[in-house]
Amino acid sequence: MKIFIELPTWLGDTIMATPALETLYNSYPDAKITLFGSYVSTQALKAHPRVSKVIIDDTKQRGFRLLNIIKLSKKLKNYDLAISFRSHLYSKLLLILINSKNNYIYKDPNKNSNSTSHQVKKYQSFINMIIGKKLSATKLRLDYQTESYSHPTLGINPGASYGSAKRWYPEKFAEVASALSNRYDIIIFGGESELDIAKDIEDTLKIKGIKNFKNLAGKTTIAQLCSAIGGLDLFITGDSGPMHIASAYQVPTIAIFGPTRWLETSPWNNPKSKIVRLNLECSPCMKRTCPLKHHKCMKDIEAQDVLEAIESL
Repeated sequence: MKIFIELPTWLGDTIMATPALETLYNSYPDAKITLFGSYVSTQALKAHPRVSKVIIDDTKQRGFRLLNIIKLSKKLKNYDLAISFRSHLYSKLLLILINSKNNYIYKDPNKNSNSTSHQVKKYQSFINMIIGKKLSATKLRLDYQTESYSHPTLGINPGASYGSAKRWYPEKFAEVASALSNRYDIIIFGGESELDIAKDIEDTLKIKGIKNFKNLAGKTTIAQLCSAIGGLDLFITGDSGPMHIASAYQVPTIAIFGPTRWLETSPWNNPKSKIVRLNLECSPCMKRTCPLKHHKCMKDIEAQDVLEAIESL
């Protein structure tokens, strides 16, 4: 049996899909699995022992996407089951063109309702529908070995790919890191688009005379990022993909939430996590930038709030 799986686009969503994927793999123990998706999503999950093939989706990057989808589909033949965790038009088209024996595409059950079910549960329900069972979602799963540090180590992740509204402020991250620098070595994480934020934190720590830190922003592969976060003793982050990496490895985590629905994307099944958020009328707005221009949901969270949350862990 051959199964084709299109993963969610974002790193965090992909990791939240891993309990559902594990259910699928266990339901078809002899199937050969092909993963298809963005670079970050495929790299996050390619180490799983059940994965036979990985295809990175580059149909948006070279020429006319519709034509690229058609060309790609001609290479994807003889699948018994094709699944997409996306609901985009191009995803629907790809599954139709693959023409497998059974096709299923994800639909968000909360899209037109006020339900606040966790995204992990939504993905699990999708796979339960396919296999005809009612199984509960288990822990998140990543298959990279964790880093081993010689001293207690704190990781801080100031970025968030979705938009600036999800980001806490670099000077506040630096204040927290400074307060904890006598207890932990410090690692700053971030992607290519977050180099400036990470550099601001680095510069502030240098001004304060702190030396036991390193800045890994823009310097890690997805595999290295998983490994580095997985070995941490404490992680401070916004609502982001790295937050879900920490959950997969059960790393003690402080997650700072502002404009996003914390009930839907909070650290899953990680008893060592704590959310810091403000209960404002305007949040969660789910906007990439603050529509009211004041950004109070993040700006009014102080370093002391995060430090107190750490002590409560």
